[in-house]
Amino acid sequence: MRSVVIFFAGFAAGTVFLAVLMWRTHSLQTIRASSIPASPAIPSLAPPSQTPLPGPLPAQIPPSEVPQPPQAPQAVKTGLLIPVAGVAAGDLRDNFLDTRDGHPHDALDIAAPRGTPVRAAAEGNVVKLFQSKAGGLTVYQFDDTQNWCFYYAHLDHYAKGLKEGTLLRKGDVLGYVGTTGDAPPNAPHLHFTIFKLGPEKRWWQGTAIDPYPFLTGQAAWPP
Repeated sequence: MRSVVIFFAGFAAGTVFLAVLMWRTHSLQTIRASSIPASPAIPSLAPPSQTPLPGPLPAQIPPSEVPQPPQAPQAVKTGLLIPVAGVAAGDLRDNFLDTRDGHPHDALDIAAPRGTPVRAAAEGNVVKLFQSKAGGLTVYQFDDTQNWCFYYAHLDHYAKGLKEGTLLRKGDVLGYVGTTGDAPPNAPHLHFTIFKLGPEKRWWQGTAIDPYPFLTGQAAWPP
């Protein structure tokens, strides 16, 4: 009988202990669960923007390669051509004021080997082919304005096909250096001058001006 009482007393004590243990465990779990911070809410992803992303930036063009607006064409400087082929401005000697047989020279002598081509100093028509005692074979050419006459003398011979009325472009060959007229036989040269024409436009009559400044670039043509 005593053993039965002891058995039930132990069973009751165990039951109480187990109940107490289960109560404490549940409380602990409740405390621990309440002490754990809640996970932050995950924000919902916004739909992708409809604004297109910018493309790659254009390459920078160096200033030297940036296209420039077209420039207005500049005026081309024009002048007289030295009328003897192969002669440069530095080869010329101004002898306009020299005297020949006691009278003013009034021309520019351009030395060159015999047969050197003589070229038109400017554009204009041949108005006279003439042979004189002083000038020998000569060409008188008016410029396009007919204000000026170019005089070429002591020619050895004329260019083939040259005749009065022929239009000569600047640089066209009209004859060849020689010693006709009163030129020294051993000194071939072109006797060249410019005449300012009067209102009558006479090829044999005009005021001589020195060609040297215009052929060397010291003065602009026309004056």
